[in-house]
Amino acid sequence: MVNVDLLPAFADNYIFCFRAGGSGVFIVDPGDAGPVHDYLQKTGHAPAAILVTHHHADHVGGVRELAAHYAIPVYGPRQRTPGLTHPLSAGRQLIEGIPMEVIAVPGHTLDHVAYLVEDALFCGDTLFSAGCGRLFEGTPAQMHDSLERLGSLPGDTRVYCAHEYTLSNLRFARHVEPDNAALLDREREVSSIRKAGLPSIPSRMDIEQDGNPFLRTRIAAVQKAARTFDPSCDITDPVAVFAALRRWKDQF
Repeated sequence: MVNVDLLPAFADNYIFCFRAGGSGVFIVDPGDAGPVHDYLQKTGHAPAAILVTHHHADHVGGVRELAAHYAIPVYGPRQRTPGLTHPLSAGRQLIEGIPMEVIAVPGHTLDHVAYLVEDALFCGDTLFSAGCGRLFEGTPAQMHDSLERLGSLPGDTRVYCAHEYTLSNLRFARHVEPDNAALLDREREVSSIRKAGLPSIPSRMDIEQDGNPFLRTRIAAVQKAARTFDPSCDITDPVAVFAALRRWKDQF
């Protein structure tokens, strides 16, 4: 069982610290070293390694400090990962003795990867709860393919995305599919969770499959909504539907 702790950072980021089996702590996307130092001091856990999903500053800002302070390796994409000691390629990997699946998910950035550790998916800014990341470097086709790859994972996969965007994403998702009862239930649930000061993360893949519009480009109601936004959208093409949804969300 993978045990995951969430460390809030900045306005809405999460840094993840997880242990699998008898391993030390793996630190995922430490944009800020401070919360990680505090966590390790409080828990007494020994850090094993840093895992990076992509190069944006709010995900890597604390990497060099942590790697130097604790003398631990840094795993991540080959390009633009600060302090990188172990560049990764997609596929099954043994990282510090722990089996992980490294999944290439270009779209938000070209070099983005996700990590699947048992039933826990650390997906950075590719898949969000009820949403997805902006396309800063990749194409709609790349991002759609990446989301299809993640969306095909088992329904009980825990989805650890790196930002607390769930409520705002749900507002858009309900605008796309106003008759989707699962979205209304999810919005009520998350509103209650957030009012209690708790994170809405992790989500689960079956929840995302039931309500995340960016995973539902083959659903008739989502296609109809995409065409309402962009009458020229070819709703027989899932990539075109995704691209219309992403443009719509960007201005929503």
